Amino acid sequence: MSRQPPSRRADFKLFSRITMRWGDNDVFGHVNNVIYYSWFDTAVNRFLIDRGLLELASSEIIGVVVENGCRYHREVAYPGDVELGLRVDSVSTSSVRYAIGVFRENEDEAAADGHFVHVYVTRATMRPVPIPERTRAEMLTIHV
Repeated sequence: MSRQPPSRRADFKLFSRITMRWGDNDVFGHVNNVIYYSWFDTAVNRFLIDRGLLELASSEIIGVVVENGCRYHREVAYPGDVELGLRVDSVSTSSVRYAIGVFRENEDEAAADGHFVHVYVTRATMRPVPIPERTRAEMLTIHV
């Protein structure tokens, strides 16, 4: 089975920095896999909130996670910061697939590559709806 190589910084249009915490490490001395998924959620929601596309308590239309995944290339460990690269790989009528690269400081190759799929629904019914046009337009600004 061949393995895709790690992504590079140039593969992403938007970056955010996260400071690792002592509790992110597990008993093996590296960041536990569950923490990566928290970072992915943070990167995507930071993008939506910073662009004025999501009000956590009151948005009528929200994205819910229907799929995510991660490929690990090298260890990351506390202390330090990681930089998360974010891009949109695809947008359909009601869903979007984000790609996230986890980069150790000053490194060009990702330590991990993840993906995160949102389906847009109305909060009241949790039924799929089209992605709002303004949201779609912002997503396309980080589409590669």
